[in-house]
Amino acid sequence: MENLNNLYQTIMYIGGVVYAYCTDFTINLANLTGTSYYEINFFFFCVLFPLLIIVLPVIAVILKYRLRGLKKRTGLYSVP
Repeated sequence: MENLNNLYQTIMYIGGVVYAYCTDFTINLANLTGTSYYEINFFFFCVLFPLLIIVLPVIAVILKYRLRGLKKRTGLYSVP
């Protein structure tokens, strides 16, 4: 139980550090671009993140089919 509590404390500490870093990064980016913290958050979470959620699986599927075609052309499916 002691190890589990130590693990929990470590995870909470790392999460807090990552959150503080990300918040500080967002505030600094807002200051550098002359926008507000809320506008940068909007860009990250309402524009960039959904775009990545849609685009990355599409790219993965395209690459899967390209790799399948490459394997068929080169004969990599045959196992000796």
